[in-house]
Amino acid sequence: MRIPNRNVQQWLKVLICTLSCLKVEGLYAGITYVTSAVAKGAVCLDGSPPAYHFDRGSGSGINSWLVHIEGGGWCHNITHCLDRSTSRLGSSTKMLKWLAFSGILGNNPTLNPDFYNWNRVKIGYCDGASFTGDVESVDSDTKLYFRGARIWIAVIQDLLARGMKYAENAILSGCSAGGLTSILHCDSFQALLPVGTSVKCLSDAGYFMNVKDISGTSYIVEYFREIVELHGSAKNLPASCTSTMEPYLCFFPQYTAPLIRAPLFLLNAAYDSWQAFPCFAQIKNILVPAPADPHGFWSICKIDIRNCSLTQLKTMQDFRLEFLAALTGALRSPSRGMFINSCYAHCQSETQETWLGIDSPMLNKTAIAKAVGDWFYDRIGFREIDCPYPCDKTCHNRVFDPEDQLRL
Repeated sequence: MRIPNRNVQQWLKVLICTLSCLKVEGLYAGITYVTSAVAKGAVCLDGSPPAYHFDRGSGSGINSWLVHIEGGGWCHNITHCLDRSTSRLGSSTKMLKWLAFSGILGNNPTLNPDFYNWNRVKIGYCDGASFTGDVESVDSDTKLYFRGARIWIAVIQDLLARGMKYAENAILSGCSAGGLTSILHCDSFQALLPVGTSVKCLSDAGYFMNVKDISGTSYIVEYFREIVELHGSAKNLPASCTSTMEPYLCFFPQYTAPLIRAPLFLLNAAYDSWQAFPCFAQIKNILVPAPADPHGFWSICKIDIRNCSLTQLKTMQDFRLEFLAALTGALRSPSRGMFINSCYAHCQSETQETWLGIDSPMLNKTAIAKAVGDWFYDRIGFREIDCPYPCDKTCHNRVFDPEDQLRL
């Protein structure tokens, strides 16, 4: 039977697209459950064991480790945490058995030249408080466990037993809430590794700011306060910060990052799409949380930054300036690096198109992958801040699905 030309063309397009994706997303890492953690009370929100996906290193990377933390927001009250406990963000039983590794986690030397043959780990995020919580009691009705800090220790101990105790190089990285984790746990990660290991941390889209929203209210401050109180996080936040201010404020990197001793690289969009606009209905974000825009004046702008009015763009430019001001303290150490582009994006290290590709974002003619690699290996320092939107033509600006906006 002859296949119509149109069908052949469509089939070929699908095949080419599939093969292209396989070339980039060709590595799938299997899941490892840390069952020994259960006896220590180091469990996800629903009581299941923590888990991570792992691809073992080889050759020159056999003693180098990249530990990457999954993102996924936080849960700030019982209702939200209960809902979260039925998903991969609260239960390892819901996590994928095989996970695609790309970007900074990829194993292609062309697409990830500095870290492709390292031991690469992605820790599943199932506690809801950036691995800081530790509440001993468990409510008999909700049966929720707030044990993120215990998960952190249990997983790192498991990785040490699998060979990380011999690490010569190590990076703690993460995206979004995981990017915040990589800041909050940066020094503890270094302390858990052997003396002499070159340890550095990379925060991708984890630099959340303490600023007022468009209505003049600080919703994010109350949100973080609720998280810290619910999860019992105060005792697990950096003591160098909690000794000088209220613990919930130490969830903001602008107060914590300047106190981190280990080398730190900040990768962030100045117009971070999570901070600028909400991605999930239950999350109160920073600039335009739903309560601050009850009539939906920002709805079209939220979907696509190109739809924003001149007034809205002015508000976003002011947001950028506040963001850059909040970075100042974090950059005092010469060991710090940064890649701050003027894109409407969130998380740029996990996807191949933004990490390193034909048209990936660049600053000073340098892709993110090269900037991070140069910084880690001390080939050259990298500290670049982009010009204001819309000057950067290399951006992969995020465009939201209008249907998602209707649910906000």
